[in-house]
Amino acid sequence: MIGFLQGTVVGVQRLNNRVILLINVGGVGYEIQIVPRLMQQLPSAGDDCQVFTHLQIRDDQWTLYGFSSLAERDLFRQLISVSGIGAQSGIALLNTLELTELVQAIVSSNVRMLSQAPGVGKKTAERLSLELRAKLAEWRESAGLLTAPAAGPVATIQEDVEMTLLALGYSSKEITQALDMVGQQTSLAKNADAEDWIREAIAYLSQQ
Repeated sequence: MIGFLQGTVVGVQRLNNRVILLINVGGVGYEIQIVPRLMQQLPSAGDDCQVFTHLQIRDDQWTLYGFSSLAERDLFRQLISVSGIGAQSGIALLNTLELTELVQAIVSSNVRMLSQAPGVGKKTAERLSLELRAKLAEWRESAGLLTAPAAGPVATIQEDVEMTLLALGYSSKEITQALDMVGQQTSLAKNADAEDWIREAIAYLSQQ
């Protein structure tokens, strides 16, 4: 119904852990709940911006959700089509993982990575992957989200490596980058022991 809104930024505020963007479109102020990471990309108050939107209608409440790209908005719609994934869980998933990381985690059934999002437990993550992995494997190609094959370990080993590195305080982004670089810069086999990948990843991260 409303594909996107383009107008002037009035302000941004946090309400009950939700980030609300207020924009003036032709003299009408629209309140849009946005993915928190979008705050970093927004222009200053008084400047123009464009936000892709999804309108959710529930009884007597209409809620607009805002996204930085069409692909992000479309992925949100696919996420909330899964039983147990509401709008807030969808926003949390998009805010916790980068777009390509989130799609890859679903396609590869990386439950541990998906479970990092607030409100997304193991069973919900498993259902999410089960219902969407085939759809997203095709969708990401049409959406232009395909990336070069990862140089990191095979999926079963990667989960153990990620869990250990997350427990040590590294972020998902740091871990993904480290595993990819270790795979490119060393002769470590993709099916080598998790301990070897962990050791090399920590060595790489300690130099950054």
